[in-house]
Amino acid sequence: MKNELKQEWFSNIRGDLLAGIVVALALIPEAIAFSIIAGVDPMVGLYASFCIAVTIAIVGGRPGMISAATGAMALLMVPLVREYGHDYLLAATLLTGVIQIVFGVCKIARVMKFVPRAVMMGFVNALAILIFMAQMPHFLGASAETYIFAAVTLLIVFIVPRYVKTIPAPLIAIVALTAIALFANFDLRTVGDMGKITRSFPEFFIPRVPFTFETLVIVFPYSLAMAVVGLLETLLTSSIVDDMTDTGSDKNREARGQGIANIVTGFFGGMAGCAMIGQSVINVRSGGRGRLSTLTAGLFLMFLIIVLGDVVVRIPMAVLAGIMIMVCIGTFDWASFSYLRKAPRSDAAVMLITVIIVVWTHDLSKGVIAGVILSAIFFAAKISKIDVRQGMEGNAHLFEVDGQLFFASADRFLSVLDFTISGKEVILDFSSSRIWDDSAVGAVDKAVLNFKSHSNNVTVRGLDLPSEQLMKSLTVTAE
Repeated sequence: MKNELKQEWFSNIRGDLLAGIVVALALIPEAIAFSIIAGVDPMVGLYASFCIAVTIAIVGGRPGMISAATGAMALLMVPLVREYGHDYLLAATLLTGVIQIVFGVCKIARVMKFVPRAVMMGFVNALAILIFMAQMPHFLGASAETYIFAAVTLLIVFIVPRYVKTIPAPLIAIVALTAIALFANFDLRTVGDMGKITRSFPEFFIPRVPFTFETLVIVFPYSLAMAVVGLLETLLTSSIVDDMTDTGSDKNREARGQGIANIVTGFFGGMAGCAMIGQSVINVRSGGRGRLSTLTAGLFLMFLIIVLGDVVVRIPMAVLAGIMIMVCIGTFDWASFSYLRKAPRSDAAVMLITVIIVVWTHDLSKGVIAGVILSAIFFAAKISKIDVRQGMEGNAHLFEVDGQLFFASADRFLSVLDFTISGKEVILDFSSSRIWDDSAVGAVDKAVLNFKSHSNNVTVRGLDLPSEQLMKSLTVTAE
C-alpha cells in the first residue's frame, strides 16, 4: 500500500508539477466557455474544474487523468438552466454524483468490454475534430497578430521538445508569448474576453430548491443523462490514457470517484463534470503521470484565479488555441486512414459512423452508442450464417448443422431442412453447432415436430453441455 501510494503520488514530482501548471492554464478558457454554453456565470465552470480536479486526484482510479467541467456535460445542462435556474443545476449535479457512485458500486466498467476497437478509434478521432472545431471561433475575423501568435505557438510546441525536455513546451509558449503580448500591446483576444473572473474562493452551500418529489422528477432525467454521458466519456478517456502511458487503471474506482467529485462540486457552486480527453492528453504529453499532476492542475487553477487573476486574463487566446490544435494533431489516430483500407468494411463503417454522429450532434454518447449497436448488428449478421449438410448414415437421413443457432439464424436453419422425408430415421447432428437462446430451442422443437408429423423417428445428438441444458429447460418436444 505504501509503495503504491508513493508510485501514484511521488514517483514523478517534477514532471507532474510542471504538467499540472500547463493544464491549469489550458483549463481556464475551457471552463469559461463551457459555463457560457450552459448559461451560467463563468465562475461556475471554474469552481467546478477546481473542485473536480482536486477531488478526483485523491479518489479517482486513473492517475494522471484530468477531470473538470466539460462541453459534453454543459450541453445537457442548457434546458435545465434555462427553465429552472442555477440552483436546480446544482441539485442535478449532486444527484448525478449519487447515480455515478451507484454505477461504480455496480461495476459499470464491465460495459467497456462491449465497446469495439472501431468505436474507440471513432471516438478519439471525433473528439480531436471537435476540439479543433472549438478553436476556430478564436480565429474568425481575427487580426494578423492572432495568426502569427498561433503559428509561433505551433512551432514552439512542435520543435522545443526535441531540445528542451525539462520544461513542457506548452508552458514555454504560454509564458514567452504572453510576455511579448503584454509588452508589445498587440491586438489579440485574451482570456479576459471570454468572461469575467471573480477573485474569490468557492463557498459551501446547499442548493435552494424544495426537497420534494416534484424537484426529483425535474432533475432526475438530467442527472441520469449527465451521469451516463460523464461516465462514458470518462471510461473511454481512461482507456486512451491507459494506452498512452502503457499502464492500467481501476475504472470502477474512477466511476465512484467521478460521483464523489460531482457531489463535492455541487456543494461548492460548480457544475457537473467528467474526464477531459484534451487536457488529459496535454497532461500526459507534458510529462504528467501521477495523481500529483491532477492535484496541481486544480490547485494552480485556483491560484491563478485568486493571485494572478489580473495576469491570467491577459493571456492571448491564440496561444491557448494553438496548444489545443497541437493536442488535436497528437490525439487524432492518423493510422485510421490505413485502417479504413485494410479493415473489414463493417468495422470501417462503424468507425466512420461513430465519427460522423459525434461531430454532427456534438454528443459523444449518441455516437458511441450508435457505433456499439451497429457493431452488434454487423456481428450478429456475420455469425448468423449457418450451414446444414444433408447425407446418409446407414439407412438414416443425416443433417449436420454447422454454425451458431440463435434468433438470427433460426429461420435459415429451418428453411434448409428437407421436411418431405417420410417414415425414415432422421438424425440432427449439432456436433459443430451451438444452441444459444429460446429462438434456437424453438427452431429445433419445430424441426423435430415437423419430421415426426411425417412419421419419422428423430434423434438429436452432438449437443454440448450448455446446449443440452438449455434444450432440457425450454424444449416442448419429447424424444
